Amino acid sequence: MRYSKGWGAVLIVMLLLILDQVIKIWIKTHMQLHESIEVTPWFYLYFTENPGMAFGIEVIGKLFLSIFRIIAVGFIGYYLYQLVKQNYKFGFIACVSSIFAGAIGNIIDSIFYGVVFDHSYGQVATFLPEGGGYADWLHGKVVDMFYFPLIQTTFPNWFPIWGGEEFIFFRPIFNFADSAICVGVFLVLIFFPRTFSASLSSDKKK
Repeated sequence: MRYSKGWGAVLIVMLLLILDQVIKIWIKTHMQLHESIEVTPWFYLYFTENPGMAFGIEVIGKLFLSIFRIIAVGFIGYYLYQLVKQNYKFGFIACVSSIFAGAIGNIIDSIFYGVVFDHSYGQVATFLPEGGGYADWLHGKVVDMFYFPLIQTTFPNWFPIWGGEEFIFFRPIFNFADSAICVGVFLVLIFFPRTFSASLSSDKKK
C-alpha cells in the first residue's frame, strides 16, 4: 500500500510539473512581455514576469529568496516522504504532492529561466540563445499568465476615496504552479485539517 501511494505521489508531482513547465515555456517562446490573448471576456492569457524580489533588493534579495525557496521545498519533500512512509490517507498525500509540485515549478523558473532564455521585452524569447540568458543562475523570473478580470467597472464619483477609479476583480495574475499550491492548501484546510494537525504532532514527537 505504501509503495502504491508513493508512486501515486510521484505521478501527481511529475504530471503537475510537466503541465506547469509546458505552459510556461509556450508562453515564454510565443508571447512578448505584457502581451495579452483574450480567451473569453473574463479569462486572458497575459504574459508577465514576477521578479520575486524581497523588499526591492534586486540582487541579494532575489538570491536569498531563491535559496529560501529551495530549502522550503526540501522540507516539504521530506514531509511528503514521511506521510507516505507512515501510510497516511492518499487524499492528503495527493494534496501535499500538489503543493510540492507547485513549489518546485516556481523554483525551476528562478533557478534556470534566467540562463536558458533571453529577455522578453519587445520580443519573443529564445530558448538557449547564443548570447546567453537574461540573468545568472538563481536570478530567473517566474512566468505568470492566468488573468481573470471577472468584474471590470469604475467606482461612481460619489464613492469615498476611490470615486472615479477603475475597479477590477479578480486582479492577480498567476501561473499553474500557483494554482497547484493554492488548491492543495485549500483542500487540506477544508478536508484534512485534523490529519494535518496529527501529522505535525507526529513529527514533533519524533
